[in-house]
Amino acid sequence: MQLAHYLGLLHAAEHGLAEAFGEVADAHRDDVDVFHLCHRLAEQCEAHSERLAPFAARYGEQADDEPERLHSAIFQSGRSGPLALLRDLQDLYLMAAECDLAWTVIGQAAQGARDSELLEVVHACEAETAMQMKWARSRIKEAAPQALVVA
Repeated sequence: MQLAHYLGLLHAAEHGLAEAFGEVADAHRDDVDVFHLCHRLAEQCEAHSERLAPFAARYGEQADDEPERLHSAIFQSGRSGPLALLRDLQDLYLMAAECDLAWTVIGQAAQGARDSELLEVVHACEAETAMQMKWARSRIKEAAPQALVVA
């Protein structure tokens, strides 16, 4: 069974996304909505990671550095200003999309394995991840004119 690979990938991706939300919050603390919501979403990602623990114990978990490579390749810390916020939001969206796809894959495996407990966790966390992506896309739409036309 290869589920251990995706459990490891998703665990690392959720942890990386939590760190990225925290970094964006701290880098853009002047944008109060970004600051507070990114901290809340970071906590949500950590909770997702914790909810995977029983299934990692059940199926195993293979450590994978793919999410870390994605994080280090696309996420540049220390940026500031309107264009930096736009880029940071785009990076968050891409990292959340990776989590979203991994939840989908694990959900399919949970159906195949007839693991209703895992499927319940997938549905809950997948819905929250979708909301994270919707928030990022919405905030990107709001930030784009300011960053690209006005600035």
